[in-house]
Amino acid sequence: MRGCPTPIRFVTRNLSDRVVTVYLVGAGPGGVDTLTVRGFRLLERAEVVVHDRLVDQDVLALIPSGAERIDVGKHKGAAASQALINALLISLAKRHDCVVRLKGGDPFVFGRGGEELLVLRDARVPVEIVPGVTSAIAAPAVAGIPVTHRGIANGVLIVTGHAGLDPEINFADLCHRGVTLVILMGVEQRETIARCLVGGGLTAQTPLAVIERACTPGQHVVRTSLGRLASLDVTPPAVIVVGAVAAIGRPSSSE
Repeated sequence: MRGCPTPIRFVTRNLSDRVVTVYLVGAGPGGVDTLTVRGFRLLERAEVVVHDRLVDQDVLALIPSGAERIDVGKHKGAAASQALINALLISLAKRHDCVVRLKGGDPFVFGRGGEELLVLRDARVPVEIVPGVTSAIAAPAVAGIPVTHRGIANGVLIVTGHAGLDPEINFADLCHRGVTLVILMGVEQRETIARCLVGGGLTAQTPLAVIERACTPGQHVVRTSLGRLASLDVTPPAVIVVGAVAAIGRPSSSE
């Protein structure tokens, strides 16, 4: 019939014919509601799960009772080195058919998923990447902040808070008009970050938002300006958003 649009066909990818041992799975930014369906199904049949510290407890509760659970996250005074994690994944892959390496957010956004992928491939271990929702996009979104917005921000730059300690980072390169800056793992370095960004060309009045514990019942959002970042009483995990979009829909109760 003329004028009728072509029907949309939804195709479900069938991975049953693929032999995969290790799955690099993104757990999303918060509770189990932000986990992908693919990630959910893999956790249900996992034989062993190697997870980071910040993965939500409700997500970890999906792991079968008979599955081995290994915490390799960073804790005060102790943390598994990346080399040890790599060796562990290769060792587990030799003994199990379904090893889930579970990371908060997305495994390829400051999650060292790329490093683990290369190591596993070099060891000829079958591996599949299961993307997750990254907090770099989700945290601003749930706070009502679009990281791009027509006429305000035509791009977004995601950086790690550790950049504030890197002498090779030129903060002038991070300060672009019309580009939103999203900083992950930056709370502990917020004083240095604020100083470097102002030194790089941003004004102290640049809108800023900090989203603590995004996508969880304990979520807390602070709307303020770059000049006040250093004095904020905020704790990790949190996402820092710098740029004009941080003022969109700003409530009157903001700092």
